[in-house]
Amino acid sequence: MKLRQCLMEIFQRLFDFYGPQNWWPGDSPLEISIGAILTQNTNWRNVESALDNLKQRDLLEINKLAEIDELELARLIRPAGYFNIKAKRVKSFVLWLKEMGGFDRLEKIDTGRLRDMLLQVPGIGYETADSILLYALERPVFVVDAYTRRVLERHGITNATKMGYEHLRSLFESNLPKDVRLFNEFHALFVRVGKERCHKKSPKCEGCPIAGVECHEVQVDTVRER
Repeated sequence: MKLRQCLMEIFQRLFDFYGPQNWWPGDSPLEISIGAILTQNTNWRNVESALDNLKQRDLLEINKLAEIDELELARLIRPAGYFNIKAKRVKSFVLWLKEMGGFDRLEKIDTGRLRDMLLQVPGIGYETADSILLYALERPVFVVDAYTRRVLERHGITNATKMGYEHLRSLFESNLPKDVRLFNEFHALFVRVGKERCHKKSPKCEGCPIAGVECHEVQVDTVRER
């Protein structure tokens, strides 16, 4: 099965089985962006606790987060883990966002240039930048994560777990329609099937909606990036 056909087959089966995932949770682009930073190396339940702390203090505004003391911010986001590091990253992002003039100003910047700018913010890597672009700013950028890699490798794309991020992202963006809704749902569905069935150890393949789907005709590199 060719890659384009295979990817759409995986998406359709997952969507038919699980339905729409309604990602990303958040009431504003700022909340979604902060969530994308806090979710690094932790689970979403911990992120929700950290975000709830910020909401209780009415701090989910650019100016308030820019002004809050970094140690106090770290205390509030402690449930998300690595709280001192993440406090620095949240502050760096918010100060950059304030300097840029907020989300309204970002809408006027083309996606490629904006992505490059986000990647220059300390603590913002490929996955976090793409999560902000896709979910907060509704740009057609595919988000790659560990679940994506694992599922693809088990369905015929050899070495997907070792592929460079940009190479794997380009496989999706060059073989699928550049559609925000599609990219949004597909990433969320990879996470869903990865958590529920495609475990790192002892995957539950029996009854999996994408059992039997095999992707071929894919040349990959194994160079890790950033």
